[in-house]
Amino acid sequence: MVFLPSKLDTFMRKLFIILFFLGSLSQAQVINVETLRKSSDTTKWTGSVSLDISLIKNTNDIFRIANKAHIQYKDSMNLWLFVNDLNLQKIEGNSLVNRGTQHLRYNRKISKKVKWEAFIQSQYDAISDINLRALVGTGPRFKLSENDNYKFYLGTLVMYEYEKASEGIPDRLQQDVRGSTYLSFSIYPTETISIISTSYYQPRVDKFKDYRISSNTSLLFKILDDLAFKTTFNYFFDAVPVSDAIPKTQYELTNGLLYTF
Repeated sequence: MVFLPSKLDTFMRKLFIILFFLGSLSQAQVINVETLRKSSDTTKWTGSVSLDISLIKNTNDIFRIANKAHIQYKDSMNLWLFVNDLNLQKIEGNSLVNRGTQHLRYNRKISKKVKWEAFIQSQYDAISDINLRALVGTGPRFKLSENDNYKFYLGTLVMYEYEKASEGIPDRLQQDVRGSTYLSFSIYPTETISIISTSYYQPRVDKFKDYRISSNTSLLFKILDDLAFKTTFNYFFDAVPVSDAIPKTQYELTNGLLYTF
């Protein structure tokens, strides 16, 4: 299901430009790319902006206001997807923290059921003591099933990871190769409701005890053709976090608005 406006007025154009610029100033731990893909049979540019208000529980109680902007280009054989994600966070009511992600993904159609995809990503996460985590990955994406009411996909990728800890943890630099297997589904029970979920399993190929599990599930309620209310639950487990002070399990519950064009 895609929320597309009949036209974009001047105010929303200006709003998108402002939010996209802010997003470029910072780099989130998990991106559900499936919520950003736009289905289309013709060549076109599409995109979206969203505003979220979150209550997060990890090492601290955090109140967050966040915005996200993305742009996509798609034709019959190729798909390019770029995301900028910005988070402004208050910890315990007074500390301000930045966290975010830049993500670029490319899909090439191989057959009706198979696509080859590649991505690069950089992220910064002060809560997890990550100064920089850079990822480069590639692999096939399989369409398991699809009709008007549901879609299921499976991805099996290999990725290189460069991870540098924050300054408070000196000499902590890792360069690893990880697998990245994900299962994604999109369900449309009605014309106004969408449920989109993606779950990842990412082990180190040389040390399977060092693995990560993440899941992102979004429930969207269509308000207008171009506007939706979105509730998202984001779960993350890291068997070997950067330091013992970082909890292995983190989660986020987010409510906000999503505007697409």
